[in-house]
Amino acid sequence: MQGQGVVKGYAIGRVAIMSAAALEVAHYRIAPEDVQTECERLKNALSTASVELQAMAGALPDDAPRELGPLLTVHSLLLEDPMLFQQTCELILTRHYNAEWALTTQGQLLAEQFAIMEDEYLRERSADIRQVIERVLRVLSGSTALLPEIEAGDSSDPLIVVARDISPADMLRLRGARFAGFLTDLGGPTSHTAIVARSMNVPAVVGLGHIRMLVRDGDTLIADGFTGAVLINPSPLVLQEYRRRQAVYASERAELALLRDAPAITLDGIQIKLEANIELPEEAVAAMQAGADGIGLFRSEFLFMGRRDLPTEDEQYEAYSSVVKTMAGRPVTIRTLDLGADKTLDGDVTVATNPALGLRAIRYCLANPEIFATQLRALLRASVHGHVRILIPMISHMHEVHATRLAIDAACRDLDASGVPYERNISLGAMVEIPAMAIAIEPFAETLDFLSIGTNDLIQYTLAIDRGDSEVADLYDPMHPAVLRLIAHTINAAERAGIPVAVCGEIAGDSRVTRMLLGLGLKEFSMHPQQLLDVKKEVRQAHSNALRVKVASALNRAERIDLEALSG
Repeated sequence: MQGQGVVKGYAIGRVAIMSAAALEVAHYRIAPEDVQTECERLKNALSTASVELQAMAGALPDDAPRELGPLLTVHSLLLEDPMLFQQTCELILTRHYNAEWALTTQGQLLAEQFAIMEDEYLRERSADIRQVIERVLRVLSGSTALLPEIEAGDSSDPLIVVARDISPADMLRLRGARFAGFLTDLGGPTSHTAIVARSMNVPAVVGLGHIRMLVRDGDTLIADGFTGAVLINPSPLVLQEYRRRQAVYASERAELALLRDAPAITLDGIQIKLEANIELPEEAVAAMQAGADGIGLFRSEFLFMGRRDLPTEDEQYEAYSSVVKTMAGRPVTIRTLDLGADKTLDGDVTVATNPALGLRAIRYCLANPEIFATQLRALLRASVHGHVRILIPMISHMHEVHATRLAIDAACRDLDASGVPYERNISLGAMVEIPAMAIAIEPFAETLDFLSIGTNDLIQYTLAIDRGDSEVADLYDPMHPAVLRLIAHTINAAERAGIPVAVCGEIAGDSRVTRMLLGLGLKEFSMHPQQLLDVKKEVRQAHSNALRVKVASALNRAERIDLEALSG
């Protein structure tokens, strides 16, 4: 079977199928006189599930993945939302559905609302809805077992968890068991399964479609976290080959770990800066452990997700300052809120003619000055603890840069009036992710303090490809000559202006294209912390100036760049 590999590595083991309460729920109608009792049963189940999650969040062991606490809190907040109970109870009252039927029906409606959102991260948050519904269904049914074999610990063989989806709470229950990997029908690169599996460094393949229905407990599986391939009950010869690959990969990772404190310098003496992308403040620890030179992209919108109210200025200040303190003087680049268009902060969907081209990112912030001002004050306050840089997303016009500077000046005046200290010469940069900005980059490079190329959106907008649309996904091409020319043009303009420029999109962490980016003149990369050592290895084996000659020649001829030729 073919899915999407989200954590590198090879998993070899036996199948352990996770129960999925939503798939086995009974549907029946209840008598009119029993509807209030059924609503009360639902209310009690929601309350019990919420209390369980709060208890888990409050009793996390010291070695638990740092992502789990915030994720458990998100699920607890969803369960406490009065609308979930009210709308589900309405189905019981009007349609006489039993509680389980009403809950799965309402959950499906909510999940579908999230699933149509343009933003990839929010689209995958439909999984949160499904996961909290399944937790409540387990309470209603009285069943708590997930993987009896794992929980009983009656096997010494490595186990591969196969599930429709895996919630953060379920990941917590599984973490103490012996498992080799995770496979799920649903999910993507930003699903909770992927996030937590990365933090635990366990191979994972998601988006497999129907694997849970096609395997049985005890089947032998091989999961390739590199290609997303899954082999069911392979032959002894295939098993032998994958065990060999597994051993080679383990040896390579051990060798890579020795590079943690080694400088990222090319063979011809060019110093390269390797930074980390993070979504949650806790991930700064992983960045330090990987030897990152700083945080190249802190996606601040993740602080706003999964909650009914806006984070206060103090909450944001604490989050930003915790990252700055953890990085101990290394630069921390915080992107301002990248939200809007097809969604609002409370999760309600807004109809837009074309959400990808709508009121999002800096457009959203300038249209909501109070939200923007609160974030800017928090960012400025955090700057006293280290080196903070402010990054503006989705810039297309120079007036947006000027408006942002005016907003920062106003935030400074607010802090001055309150006597609150901050760094007065804070650096301001912008994301280069709209082709118009990349084409007319010179005035931006002369005005801003730094640039960061967001290749994910730049590719999408340049090629008119929705990267979330499976029907055109094969046309999403990071190596398209037009895309590479825009990247090269931006890097060259930054060099002439004497300002730093980084790439923080997905290709920055793909070690297969590291040499090509070096050949474009790139000297700053920002990626997921787990990708950093692979990229550093490529940097230390590359000759930057020789690569620049090869890549420039290919670009001038508008040819596709042969990545294998660059590694020769």
